[in-house]
Amino acid sequence: MELPLDYETLRLIWWMLLGVLLIGFALTDGYDLGVATLMPFIGKTDEERRMVINSIAPTWEGHQVWFILGGGAIFAAWPFVYAVSFSGFYLAMFLVLSALILRPVAFKYRSKHADARWRARWDWALFVGGAVPALVFGVAVGNVLVGAPFRLDSDLRSFYEGSLLGLFTPFTLLSGILSVAMVVLHGAGWLAVKIEPGPVMDRARKFASYAAIIATLLFAICGLMVAYGDMGFRIVGQLDPNGPSNPLFVETVRAPGAWLENYGKYGWMVIAPLLGFAGPMLALFAMRRRKHSLFLAGSSAATIGIISTVGLSMFPFILPSSLDPQSSLTVWNASSSHLTLFIMLVVTLIFLPIVLAYTAWVFKILFGRVTIDDVRTNPDFY
Repeated sequence: MELPLDYETLRLIWWMLLGVLLIGFALTDGYDLGVATLMPFIGKTDEERRMVINSIAPTWEGHQVWFILGGGAIFAAWPFVYAVSFSGFYLAMFLVLSALILRPVAFKYRSKHADARWRARWDWALFVGGAVPALVFGVAVGNVLVGAPFRLDSDLRSFYEGSLLGLFTPFTLLSGILSVAMVVLHGAGWLAVKIEPGPVMDRARKFASYAAIIATLLFAICGLMVAYGDMGFRIVGQLDPNGPSNPLFVETVRAPGAWLENYGKYGWMVIAPLLGFAGPMLALFAMRRRKHSLFLAGSSAATIGIISTVGLSMFPFILPSSLDPQSSLTVWNASSSHLTLFIMLVVTLIFLPIVLAYTAWVFKILFGRVTIDDVRTNPDFY
């Protein structure tokens, strides 16, 4: 059966869709993680902390859709990537899931008992549920840039030879801290448009100022480490974008500095790192001028720019191998079949607009600032 789109085009479309899903998760659940990370520090009283919690409480569960869609897309469109990453990074993912599980438990149990120490424990549980996933996600991205320690045998069976502690290196830890700074800035941007002006917002602005500066500096430092460190991979020899999904068919080698080569080939890609630098500065400018919507726009731009920079720099690689570069997984050699990608695209074109429309409707219905008076008088609030 001849399909209306060729294999190369479908692979590119799914690479872009995967990026859209990851950015969608970072933009929505990213501010949830940032707000949870900030909450113990910007809320000095129980009412202030409840106001912060209720700024994200109505929508945070819906944001998990993007996380599930991202995992599902990797499973269905890039089975090699799913097999290697979900098995090799199992302990790291277990750490993330354990932290994420704390969030719904903390939301539900925090207000069940009117005791200051009880509520303080659950407040710190929310902090862990926000900061730990953000840190580990950043560390994971750092490890993807460095390359994961796995190899494929002649039967395409994967063997991961790393450890949990091995994931934490100076570069990956800086990537993790950059991720935390990014979500803290984005969380403060959300609070700027979602809670009433006052002491809590002022404290959030203070932390956001630090986060914007840290994010900008670490983005630059990590960029220099990528440019001049032992990072980068390159495909050598003839490549067939319509060829079979077999990583062993085309030679891949380690090539320090290769992550910058795409910017020479495709000049438009420089928009991503520029956005990564401009976003935090725009947020910093907007927060000092008290332009709340522009503040959120700046933090969103920073998130999009930083994540896009990684994906565009690595293209066509998705998960390179530091142990055996020949086993590296790319857009061209790790995808599902032509027919599978086409059927998934049709399903996505039907259901993704529904998800977007529902999300937009929810935000419209729940639009408005949360105030201290709301916390005091609304029995449905946490």
